[in-house]
Amino acid sequence: MSFVAKLAGAERANRSLLCVGLDPEPARFPGAMRGDASRIYEFCAAIVDRTKDLVLAFKPQIAYFAAHGAEAQLERLLAYIREVAPDVPLILDAKRGDIGQTAEQYAREVFVRYRADAVTLSPLLGFDSIEPYLRHEGKGAIVLCRTSNPGGADLQELALASGEKLYERIARLATERWNASGQIGLVVGATYPAEIARVREIAPTLPLLIPGIGAQGGDAAATVRAGWRGDGERTTGPIIVSSSRAILYAGSDEATYADAARAAAKAARSELEAARTA
Repeated sequence: MSFVAKLAGAERANRSLLCVGLDPEPARFPGAMRGDASRIYEFCAAIVDRTKDLVLAFKPQIAYFAAHGAEAQLERLLAYIREVAPDVPLILDAKRGDIGQTAEQYAREVFVRYRADAVTLSPLLGFDSIEPYLRHEGKGAIVLCRTSNPGGADLQELALASGEKLYERIARLATERWNASGQIGLVVGATYPAEIARVREIAPTLPLLIPGIGAQGGDAAATVRAGWRGDGERTTGPIIVSSSRAILYAGSDEATYADAARAAAKAARSELEAARTA
């Protein structure tokens, strides 16, 4: 099943626009787990168990694993998610951006080693840096467009000679010339709802990965109004609204942290769903 089809199925099955970002920080683990990087898999797997029926996708951030030499734990975690939640898409947040054989190897890492359904990419080197990922049939390539960080404006808001801003050009390329495979999406931050709306205007049907609700302060209802498109039931412009820290670290007790994560995820899903059906 392609990434786009799997995304649509998970949205329907779980009635959810919520993506849980798996960004494990051992220093923030609860109780006796705190500071123990060998327990990254255990920490994340418990979150998966308690949220898998509430989410549209899971999004592990590769740096949080690699920084602790925990790539084997990441492989094990992704295999576990495929086992217990086979219909939930896996987006590897890697933000790769290279060309040629190096890009081919990165694509192999993502789609063969980790068997993710989609990956985040930087488009700064142009289509050459995206095309190797599109050779993997049905896999998603989610391209940075207007990111949630304030410094993103340094480049993404630059006006081009055409009158477009750079992020608008990226959105246009992604929906037109680059998207022959039909598997490209865009990253747009929840902290900039006006820009989400503009990207959606340019790219009416592309999946939008939208980080920034929760700890970063993005407004969930404004995000849905700006980005999701559909008739109340049928989605024509999907969004993947990601929250990480607000869910992962909702509880500080080792015995109940996964239950606290479930409660936080359930509240976020409900808020997003209320905005979608309003």
